Amino acid sequence: MPVEGNPAENRGSRTVLVTGATGYIGGRLVPRLLEAGFRVKVLVRSPRKIADVPWHDEVEVIEDRLDDEEALRGALDGVDTFYYLVHSMASGSGFEQKESAMARIAASAAKAAGVRRIVYLGGLHPQNVGLSTHMRSRTAVGDIFLASGVDSVVFQAGVVIGSGSASFEMIRHLAETLPFMPAPSWVRNRIEPIAVRDVLYYLVRAAGLEEPLNRTFDIGSREVLTYAQMMKEYAAEAGLPRRPVWALPIPAPRLAGLWVALVTPIPLSMSLPLVESLQQDAVAAEHDVDRYIPQPDGGLTPYRRAVALALDKERDGQVETTWANAAGLSPEANPLPSDPQWAGHKVYVDERTYRSSVEARYVWEVIEGIGGRNGWYSLPLAWEVRGWLDKITGGAGLMRGRRHPRHLNEGEVVDWWRVERIDRGRLLRLHAEMRAPGRAWLELSVEPSGSGSIYHQRAIFFPKGLSGRLYWLGVLPFHSIIFPAMSRNIAAAAKALADDRMEGAPSQDPEELWP
Repeated sequence: MPVEGNPAENRGSRTVLVTGATGYIGGRLVPRLLEAGFRVKVLVRSPRKIADVPWHDEVEVIEDRLDDEEALRGALDGVDTFYYLVHSMASGSGFEQKESAMARIAASAAKAAGVRRIVYLGGLHPQNVGLSTHMRSRTAVGDIFLASGVDSVVFQAGVVIGSGSASFEMIRHLAETLPFMPAPSWVRNRIEPIAVRDVLYYLVRAAGLEEPLNRTFDIGSREVLTYAQMMKEYAAEAGLPRRPVWALPIPAPRLAGLWVALVTPIPLSMSLPLVESLQQDAVAAEHDVDRYIPQPDGGLTPYRRAVALALDKERDGQVETTWANAAGLSPEANPLPSDPQWAGHKVYVDERTYRSSVEARYVWEVIEGIGGRNGWYSLPLAWEVRGWLDKITGGAGLMRGRRHPRHLNEGEVVDWWRVERIDRGRLLRLHAEMRAPGRAWLELSVEPSGSGSIYHQRAIFFPKGLSGRLYWLGVLPFHSIIFPAMSRNIAAAAKALADDRMEGAPSQDPEELWP
């Protein structure tokens, strides 16, 4: 039976547990579950990553790991629906085994806790065809849930279209960067995309299905395109010139993955599995979901409309979550100690202080808006060159940008940095995800001083071995130019901002001047 009427009326006050709430889909799903009337728990390893999200105080935050079955069983106590939205883009030996082991723990814990339903989002793929490592792993995880003894709904979606989606970013940057594209033969493969809003719609509705149900559902827009057509349609919607795509008679997935990593913000560790997943057609084989869940009001979102919605959100700064924020390149890195004695570490530090007549709040606004389109306030060419070197070696580069043009939260990405700590109005600490023989941080802070302010800037580097020490010595001449200019230019940008605000402000009320 399909779900009828108001979702909140059908679902009452049931409790759901969401894993992957710091990810692209999970971070967007939680507020929609709250809107639908659910009580929501989220299981996260690092609660600070969601400390600043608007829905933080409306959910129960549980700090734990998915590989601890006893702890997971406790988190699932009283839970009706368990959303398993965890999938790593890591690779290497044992990757599939680790993914399956985690799924078995989750399935066992769900059964022991008496969970009514598991909901999982996998990938759309053809049957009986050799799958990529990542698609094979996602399929295996879905199969584990279906065999768990707990009713499971496993959605299988193709390319997800929405601002911040890795799949969308790949299409967007290829179309915007390349006036024409010689491409491998897989650009002729047939793809059924789906708007992220429709994915979320199905996920929310799955929890309201009353009858026992244990199966997969293919979901998509019902609009089938080739990958080449998707890039051309994106270019048309974005107002770009026509983008010819030349399909060459070679598949070359690894070469294509390297090329994507170079010309898009997506690092090699993600571009390779994304490209590998495009080696076969990805079209829904059935539309059985319509028998259980009615289509959204107005129908499923066509591809061009999904692109338009994604671009509108980006222009308005409304991107909720992004693939980049969910996919740290250095999750194993230890945080920088707040009281840095750095025992046992060789450390290099570049510190700058700049006194300014500008109030601290204006300096802070420039600090929090750093990176992305605003840049780094010193020698843009040098930053661009370092960014390309990073991309060539498989790093993040400078192309990931940032989610919002003015505001940052802990755990978010800013170009090749990740926000490790933010004390709003005072301190921003960024941890580097660039390729380097060591670990690096950039710390920017401001404090009031009389009628003005004092800006502090600190670059910290923990070298790894001799190569790390030589690397620091090699970049030292550039630092001696870049970092002093950066401190001066941030102060100058803050003064220009203050002048603009004073000229345009109707009064001198600080509350009106502060955005």
